[in-house]
Amino acid sequence: MKIKAAVVDKKGDSFKIRDDIELAPMQADDLRIHMVASGICHSDEALRKGVAEIGYPIILGHEGSGIVEEIGPEVKNFKVGDHVVLSFYGCGNCVNCLRGVPTQCLNYAANNLSGVRPDGSAHFTEDGHKVADMFDQSSFTTTTIVRERNAVKVPKDIDLRKLGPLGCGYVTGSGTVFNNLKPQPGQTIAVFGTGAVGLAAMMAGKISGCTKVIAVDIVESRLKLAKELGATDSINSKTADTVETIKKLTDGHGVDYAVDTTGVKSVMEDSIKALAQGGTTATIAVTNNHVDLDTWNDLCVSDRKIVGVNMGDSIPQIDIPRLIDFYKLGMFDFDKTEKFYDFSDINQANADSVNGKTIKPILVIDKKYEPGN
Repeated sequence: MKIKAAVVDKKGDSFKIRDDIELAPMQADDLRIHMVASGICHSDEALRKGVAEIGYPIILGHEGSGIVEEIGPEVKNFKVGDHVVLSFYGCGNCVNCLRGVPTQCLNYAANNLSGVRPDGSAHFTEDGHKVADMFDQSSFTTTTIVRERNAVKVPKDIDLRKLGPLGCGYVTGSGTVFNNLKPQPGQTIAVFGTGAVGLAAMMAGKISGCTKVIAVDIVESRLKLAKELGATDSINSKTADTVETIKKLTDGHGVDYAVDTTGVKSVMEDSIKALAQGGTTATIAVTNNHVDLDTWNDLCVSDRKIVGVNMGDSIPQIDIPRLIDFYKLGMFDFDKTEKFYDFSDINQANADSVNGKTIKPILVIDKKYEPGN
């Protein structure tokens, strides 16, 4: 089956939309998805630039939303016409998947970041040559095929174009708070970086009952949005000493939890120094940067902890419907971060994401889609 897709031919290249990509045949537990839209994530940019590398040429995209066109004979939980959000693939069989933590799947890299399907076959080809995939999904396409465990059924009465980023950015930020840090009502949290992931973490802190939800960024418009979405305080780290200000806001103690979404060395270090006694920082950015720590004073004496969190320790089939419920209640207004772009404008949308002009670009792939249908 021939499809249209945005291809990156080699490291650092721009996206080129081509209509001669061959989609692999269906397998027994597959869903064929008519793509409606896809978010653009900073992980897509990291792979495009080669910060993390799967191989080239490659079709990126991993925040897809669409409609089921066909199901394989072993599919149990979906039917043709279902609306779905796509996320990562967990094998479901390893010890970590079986204990309910698919983000720690022992086969995670092979299933999501190897450029091929879990059985080793090519997801996409062009002129008989393999084109690498991402997350066993590749949502920068007009049609894709995914395994049943890649998909999450979502209500048909919500605009499907808005929902794709729930599969990565929003579930990563919120899941880091809900599933890993688990703050209790009355505790405090600071979020460093107010992009889509950071704002999701911030809203999760508010929902969890944190009495101080502190947003840290260098862009005033983002800090303004953070206050609109529930931050109790905001800090522009260009003009203020972040650690000192956080201490003042917390009676000199520091915050119980911090989330760093920036991957910037100095910011990550500040997120640790701003912790209270016994506090925890979660680092969740895709970065090759390192941090310098005095382990005795910064960690041991203060009993502080640093944790890495992949995909918010989420179970997409549980966490994405929960976020939609919060959205319906007006508690998780993720769509205020989004801006729609035509699929053909993918390079502009990606540039706007990189330079911070748009927090969460959404590529509208099916321009004929009408919400509610």
